[in-house]
Amino acid sequence: MKTQQQWFDEYAVSHQNKTNQSIHFICVPAIFFSIVGLLMSIPSNTLSNLLNINNPFIENWAAIILIILLLFYLKLSYSTFVKMLAFSIVCLMGNYFLSTFLPLFYTSLAIFVVAWIGQFYGHKLEGKKPSFFKDLQFLLIGPAWVFEKLSKKA
Repeated sequence: MKTQQQWFDEYAVSHQNKTNQSIHFICVPAIFFSIVGLLMSIPSNTLSNLLNINNPFIENWAAIILIILLLFYLKLSYSTFVKMLAFSIVCLMGNYFLSTFLPLFYTSLAIFVVAWIGQFYGHKLEGKKPSFFKDLQFLLIGPAWVFEKLSKKA
């Protein structure tokens, strides 16, 4: 497996344009958030019966998938794991709150589509294809790269 720095260096090749980077700082977290919302929209009756926890933040398909993804981030680095864990919790809580007053599936789908349009516009400005066209694992690297860049700016 590549090191985190190798992933980031390879990802950065198609993310040099400042406007594209700014778009990514908004759209990548929005896509991650929307995917969590889409996963939370999947009926989880079987999961609820299996786990029997009665906690809407844990007893959903998004939480299960996030646990698996967090293992990937832990293999990259502990720091990345902590950042992505914190953001994952924000996504779970934010989507739960969103679901109390908006239809979660359709709202998440709208965020997903708009954010991807932004991503492709950013890559059009960059003049380079998105990294995930080369390797789908870059779909997981993108959020880690964004939070790494943002934490260095802070």
